[in-house]
Amino acid sequence: MGSILNPYVSFDGNAREAMEFYRSVLGGELELNTFGESGIPGPGSDQIMHASLKSEAGFTLMASDMPPGMEYKPGQNISISLSGDDADQLRGYWNGLGDGANVTMPLEKQMWGDEFGALVDKFGINWMVNITSS
Repeated sequence: MGSILNPYVSFDGNAREAMEFYRSVLGGELELNTFGESGIPGPGSDQIMHASLKSEAGFTLMASDMPPGMEYKPGQNISISLSGDDADQLRGYWNGLGDGANVTMPLEKQMWGDEFGALVDKFGINWMVNITSS
């Protein structure tokens, strides 16, 4: 599979509605996973932890609702996501982007089994790296 680069948008509780709208415009397959399905109970468990829209034209748009307890900041709710199964390549990107960056989540194994990390680069751009587990 290699690696892919795509936008990742955060929403304030309406990710499902937004992604269904984008599917109606762009077409394609929409996958939705809730916080509850990922084992996070309580208020907000029906909100979207991860959504992925893959259009027939080759577009990929990913999104989520802000996790419970995290602040929604309009204007700062979009990141660039690098993901795939080429661990060496993706770690190289992570290391390069990390030069002068503010690491907001270290690149490490997560509850869904993949390695994931997030940072704000020295230019103020939000990046996420996800290395798919084998």
